[in-house]
Amino acid sequence: MIEGLNEYVQKSSTVWIREDGKDIKVKDWIIPVWEEQREDWDAVILGVPLSRSSISASAASEFPKAFRKAWELFTTYYFDEHVDFRDYKVGDLGDVKMHYTNILQCHDNIEHAMKHIQHDYPNSFYVSIGGDHSITAPLVRSIQSNNENKSIGIVQLDTHLDLRDLSQGPTNGTPIRQLVEGNVVKGENVYNIGLHGFYNAPSLIEAAHKHKVNMISLKQLREKGIASVIYDVMEQLSNKVDIVYLTVDMDVLDITYAPGVPASTPGGMRTDELFDILFEMGKYPIVRAMDFVCIDPNRDNQVQSTVKATTYAFLTALASRYIHKMKK
Repeated sequence: MIEGLNEYVQKSSTVWIREDGKDIKVKDWIIPVWEEQREDWDAVILGVPLSRSSISASAASEFPKAFRKAWELFTTYYFDEHVDFRDYKVGDLGDVKMHYTNILQCHDNIEHAMKHIQHDYPNSFYVSIGGDHSITAPLVRSIQSNNENKSIGIVQLDTHLDLRDLSQGPTNGTPIRQLVEGNVVKGENVYNIGLHGFYNAPSLIEAAHKHKVNMISLKQLREKGIASVIYDVMEQLSNKVDIVYLTVDMDVLDITYAPGVPASTPGGMRTDELFDILFEMGKYPIVRAMDFVCIDPNRDNQVQSTVKATTYAFLTALASRYIHKMKK
């Protein structure tokens, strides 16, 4: 582990016997950074096992472990595009150290960990694996503090606005409000895609209007088309900000596809729609970091549909970045 970073990050407990050859699995492709010291990782993965700040009862803290375990189920060959992206160099940083009871200390550790990661790997794409959605606030704060002269925009895939009142402290329902009211991100530079149904109270809609948060419903996404919506959003953001952060709350998916989220709901997105969005987002180098949050493997079904869907989504995002990088 890089000196300084190990104060806030610990090695993953997952141990793989990796194999070389023509047919490799994801477990053979992603390399623990403490085993191979290099600075030119195309992407680095950070586990953020926090769920104490979840409004709904959650064991999302267990997801980084379940995520890594799922690597043996996938290969590096992306059939949809007929490309093997094993040449995309991905390092596993391990997990942020968490305090047993103090949520603010956990958030502080997350913020400091990301600060060191940006210093040690300045040109990498940062992928954080939660954990509940509260982790997004300290991650974005850290990126902003490391880029003081640059502005940040957020693309949020979510069923919820995450603009709850801050009087109850930082929770998985407040990250966007924390960032907007903390002057880290302008509300007009937040684009929430996938909103639907009966899951956002009037006070949250009012907060979204007050802060000028852009709300794109799932209905609008389907009517206009994914490629068109993502193009419009990214064109607007490219003209307003320097860095885009992508946050994926897996409760954006319909309960049929993602039973293993604390706030699972009917009426949500299909997995193919999520994968298509992530593939479109991979076209834009301005997207410098992303996270996946709110996956509780203990709530998942027997075949681990939600864990597998999240892993598939993660691989789609990286495969797209590789493909579009190679095209340039």
